[in-house]
Amino acid sequence: MDTVTLNSDLVIDRQSIGVSSSQYDWLGNDLDGIFGLGPIDLTEDTVTNTYEVPTVMDNLYAQRTISSEVLGIYFVPASADDTTGELTFGGYDNSKLQGDINYVPITSISPASNYWGVDQSISYEGVTILSQTAGIVDTGTTLILIANGMHLSHDDEVLLTTCLDAFYKYQIATGAILDPNTGLLKISPDQYQKLSPLNFNIGGVSYQLTPNAQIWPRSLNTALGGTSGDIYLVVSYIGSNSGSGLDFINGYCFLCAGSD
Repeated sequence: MDTVTLNSDLVIDRQSIGVSSSQYDWLGNDLDGIFGLGPIDLTEDTVTNTYEVPTVMDNLYAQRTISSEVLGIYFVPASADDTTGELTFGGYDNSKLQGDINYVPITSISPASNYWGVDQSISYEGVTILSQTAGIVDTGTTLILIANGMHLSHDDEVLLTTCLDAFYKYQIATGAILDPNTGLLKISPDQYQKLSPLNFNIGGVSYQLTPNAQIWPRSLNTALGGTSGDIYLVVSYIGSNSGSGLDFINGYCFLCAGSD
C-alpha cells in the first residue's frame, strides 16, 4: 500500500500496488507497469488476503477526490515527438468533444462482459463485416482487432464466395494484402483512393471511420517495422473466430479515429 500522486489535486491514499516477479515476452522489455483502469471484478482473487482490490478510479471516488467515477481520454494521431493527449479523472473535457456523448450498457456476453464490453456490428459499403456481437473497448490496445476464421488464400474460391469471418471479409472488400514485415494489411495508393468508410454500430449509433481513419499514420510506419510511404490498415485480426464472446477490440485507432 502506498500514496499515489497523479498531480497535486489527485492524490490517492493507501493504493494497493502489485509487484510482478515475471514478465511475458509480448509485453516487451521496457514495461513500466499497468495502471489498471478496468472493472474492479478483474481483481477478484488476485490477492490472498482480500477478495477485490480497489482500482485507482475506485479509490479516487471512494476518497471523494472525484465526484464521478468517469475517465475522459483525449488522444490524437501524432508524430513520434508529439505528446498531445490527456486523461481527465472524474469527467471529460467538453472542449475536446464534437457532438453528444452516447452511453451504452455493458454487454451480457462473456468474456467481454468482464471488461468494458459492448455489443456492436461493423459494415463496409452496405455489407456486414461483423454481425452484432460482443467485444471490448480498450485503451491498452493500439489497433482495431476483429474476429478471423480459418485462413485461406486471398484468391481461394471458397473464401470469395463464403467469406468465412470478419477480418477476411474486410480484406477482400479493401483488396488488401497481408504484409509479412508488420503483420498488417497493406493497400496501394489506388486502393486507398477507392477505400470506403467503415461503420461501427454501437447502441443504435453509427460511428464512421473515414478512409483516412482506417490507415496507420504514415509518419510512424517505421515504428512498426514498415516501409516509409506505404499504406497500412489499422484493422487487424484478433486470433479467434466469431462467436467466441470477444469478437473485437476497439483500441486507440478506433478511439482517436484519425490519421495523417
